[in-house]
Amino acid sequence: MQQLSARSFAVLAAVGTLLLTGCGTESFGPGDTAPSATGGRTIRAQKVMRLTRPHAETGMTLLEGPTFDANGDLLVVDVTAPAGRPKVMRVDVGGKTSRAFHTDGRGAYTSAQFSPYDGRLYLSDFAHGEIVSLAPGGGDPRTFFSGEVDGARMSPDDIAFDPEGNLYISDSRGLSEGEPHGRVVRIGRDGGKATVLAKDLAAPNGISFDSEYRGLWFSELTENRISYLRLDQEGRVTSRHTAIRVNGGIAQTDSIAVDADGNLYQGLHGRAAMAVYDRNGERLATVELPPGTQGLESATNVAITPGGTRAYLTVSGPAGGYLYAFDALAAGTRQSNGG
Repeated sequence: MQQLSARSFAVLAAVGTLLLTGCGTESFGPGDTAPSATGGRTIRAQKVMRLTRPHAETGMTLLEGPTFDANGDLLVVDVTAPAGRPKVMRVDVGGKTSRAFHTDGRGAYTSAQFSPYDGRLYLSDFAHGEIVSLAPGGGDPRTFFSGEVDGARMSPDDIAFDPEGNLYISDSRGLSEGEPHGRVVRIGRDGGKATVLAKDLAAPNGISFDSEYRGLWFSELTENRISYLRLDQEGRVTSRHTAIRVNGGIAQTDSIAVDADGNLYQGLHGRAAMAVYDRNGERLATVELPPGTQGLESATNVAITPGGTRAYLTVSGPAGGYLYAFDALAAGTRQSNGG
């Protein structure tokens, strides 16, 4: 099978460059909390299992897009997996086992989420500017969308669905050039019409509806800010504003999940931690790994168990790709299950 080109991996390296790790210096027991210097409390996540090691072909591993299927298994993508290696994995978190769900010789997948319309698993292919889908149990790959949007190919990072199955995408176009050419794009559930909802963004990454589906939260990686895009019932933009400025230090804003109470879980790229805010922008907590953890440098995304509060965090670095678990502040919903 054909491997990804050097150019494709150069693009992925711009997303997956892992620089420094942020570890706490105080010691607390498993699950203990303590005041956080950035506001709110500290929640200690605990290691579940290692899923991947750095690949010899790419020199790294980068886990993303955790999402639970209808059977309660967790699906996780490995952005930098080479051809023939699992690009999507199915994980039994109770049994702490994993197996391959999908691989191919081309895709570089950065997110995953099940559609409420057709029940298929949708993946964003960052390297090729496409959205593809798989049958719920794997197999039957289809290209949902490919080509240009308003004259420019996408660099699709994360995805979110509205209740009708229309797809919303954070398009990180311009990331490799360091230019604010990013967009938020809406694609109808039939894969036809694509509409730009916001443009001139600084590498948009995380994207998620609020708990009432009245608007979209999206983060901009190179500006460390979260914005809110209010939508009408037809999916048209009625307003947009900067909602939260993230004090990330060396870290940058990655993926976003939203729980049943409307709290935002903001992943951090460049630090193995996650910032938690309420819908009014107050910093409620910081999810941290146990003190002394080495070789893990990004906490990209989270899936909260649908209807429950157990949350599973994808964490990566030179030590490999891991799942860590913690108790979320509220129950999981569709907006905290993938993307």
